[in-house]
Amino acid sequence: MMSATATSSGFVSTRALGHLPAQQRDTLQAWGCGAVSPLPYTSIHQAFEAHAAAAPEAIAARWLDQSISYRQLNRQANRLAAYLIEQGVVPGDSVALFVERSIPMLVGMLAVLKVGAAYVPQDARITPPAQLAMILESLSSQVVLTLSGFKDRLPLAADQPCVCLDEFLAQAPWPAEDADQNVVVPRPGDLCFVLFTSGTTGRPNGVQVTHRNVCNVLLTAPGNLGMKPGMIVGQILNIAFDMAAWEILGCLAHGATLHIRTQDIGQTARLCQVLIATPSILGTLDPQQCPDLETVAVAGEPCPQALADRWAAHCVFYNGCGPTETTIVNTLHRHTPGAPLTIGTPTPNNTVYVLDEHGRACAPGAVGEMWAGGDGVTAGYLNNPLLTAQRYCPDPFLGAGRMMFRTRDLGRWTDSGALEHLGRVDDQVKVRGFRVELDAVSSTLEACGACSRAVTLKFDSQHLVAFVTPASANVPAARQYCAQRLAYYCVPALIFAVENLPLTARGKIDKTLLLQWARDSAEGQQLALQAGGRP
Repeated sequence: MMSATATSSGFVSTRALGHLPAQQRDTLQAWGCGAVSPLPYTSIHQAFEAHAAAAPEAIAARWLDQSISYRQLNRQANRLAAYLIEQGVVPGDSVALFVERSIPMLVGMLAVLKVGAAYVPQDARITPPAQLAMILESLSSQVVLTLSGFKDRLPLAADQPCVCLDEFLAQAPWPAEDADQNVVVPRPGDLCFVLFTSGTTGRPNGVQVTHRNVCNVLLTAPGNLGMKPGMIVGQILNIAFDMAAWEILGCLAHGATLHIRTQDIGQTARLCQVLIATPSILGTLDPQQCPDLETVAVAGEPCPQALADRWAAHCVFYNGCGPTETTIVNTLHRHTPGAPLTIGTPTPNNTVYVLDEHGRACAPGAVGEMWAGGDGVTAGYLNNPLLTAQRYCPDPFLGAGRMMFRTRDLGRWTDSGALEHLGRVDDQVKVRGFRVELDAVSSTLEACGACSRAVTLKFDSQHLVAFVTPASANVPAARQYCAQRLAYYCVPALIFAVENLPLTARGKIDKTLLLQWARDSAEGQQLALQAGGRP
């Protein structure tokens, strides 16, 4: 890798910066480093236990007509932790948590952490059994935590130990007062959870997230989102999505009350002071119907300016960015209505670098690929050293054995020192031989005033298609706006107006389904014929 020499700024002097003038080097060093912030706890469940000791009768969570106090949740988690140890779970293990949103889910999470193991969450309602089977093959513990309603659909071996959390909690009396001792105190580098993301080979990739990673984003500002005792935090996201850990562990680490939704997201949002969502989910809600909301944060996909403006006028609004591999978000921006929307600056103890194809820092304003460093960088992929070596590499800026992660997000530094997200490297496609950034086309459509949300997709080698909302959107005006501002090959050949964009289980736009809609439509079949393809 590149030669390195430590500097007092916290960065390392390397050839990655040496090509730039001294003033630009100093500027990038100041912009690229988040604030240095000490952490009050080394493991995330220690923060929960502190609140259980300080305010044991406070309500930790509500779900349906049920509620559980911090004392009850802590004791039940301790009881389950002791049982998991009896079943052979040891520190460092990875334990399947195949459940749905519920109070027993929380007990399972905390119990695994108290053993010193990592929980591996999947929504058992919707994850295909074949994918669950692939995940189970990669875990070190045979124990599976689930709910009684899902046990029969899980791909379990005949003798595989399986704990139905709802039955376990109902069987035995509440533990005695002396059951409040923690079982294991993990080290900061020990795993907290493993999140499986879609893999390019058809097999899911398990991202290993440590306690240091989680504490760094949840126990510092602004990632803590001002959560505190007495507040209600919504739990609306798929539990296999990294942002669900922001909701759940963030809430419990700050002594607030978690409101776990059922089917109606809007009903949950109306009851909360803090809400974490994807822009696609937030776009289905009306801020005027959520009078108690004080703080909203979005991440997971690009946020339209109009959506950010609408919510920032109603409450404190944060726009964040960061793949699972950098622990939920590694940049956050508090947005002001009407101001340019950015993804902000690195969160505490994190760094962000905008690099060119040679690994050199881009000058302010120049477009490059964002790489992430610091305490948010996760421990690589479970049982996949080859992929880990491809996506993670030694950090030439921080040195000292630190690693950085290639996000595959395009960005640039604005004049004010904020990061502007410019789409994904993966969203750069070739159309008619020209390189096109799909997110840039979508942003142009959203700026025209004729629609509120847009998604652009590559239909074939000759054409783009776009979907806009709402169904009443002025499609001719949107097409004309694009034609006046974009190169001809960037203008979508077809624009479909729909009332709502379909979402995946994780709350992001379902682009695969949209592309299928386009191909199945009469217009799409005609377009394919014109391009020489089959309808």
